[in-house]
Amino acid sequence: MSHSYIPVKLRQLAAEQARDLCSYCQTAQKIVGAEFTIDHIVPEALGGQTTADNLCLACWQCNLAKGERITGLDPMSGQLERIFHPLQQQWQDHFQWVNDGLLIQGVTPTGRATVYALDLNRTPLVRSRSLWIAAGWHPPQM
Repeated sequence: MSHSYIPVKLRQLAAEQARDLCSYCQTAQKIVGAEFTIDHIVPEALGGQTTADNLCLACWQCNLAKGERITGLDPMSGQLERIFHPLQQQWQDHFQWVNDGLLIQGVTPTGRATVYALDLNRTPLVRSRSLWIAAGWHPPQM
């Protein structure tokens, strides 16, 4: 997770592009009671820049889990794959909601590697999703 200064306009653009959802787990910022972070998709440590085409909105758990990675292990093939790039790829091409929105399933090597690397079905998040589903707040409309 970067600690470099990100201008307000770039923060706002990242939030707008993500529709105020975490770019990875699709959690809505408005229902968690905490401000999301801005993720450098390609981490600064790997040469990523603080530019609009390299920043996305991410909940702090996904941002922390991603860290300085751009690859993750696909548990199906055992191969390293690129982690999902929210500005170059479409979420619905790599993931699907299962169990009425309770869980995220990766449907491509990139999707599976991202679910595994970022722990997109972590227990506390799944518990929260069950409450959000009951309230009609989840899953988000694509």
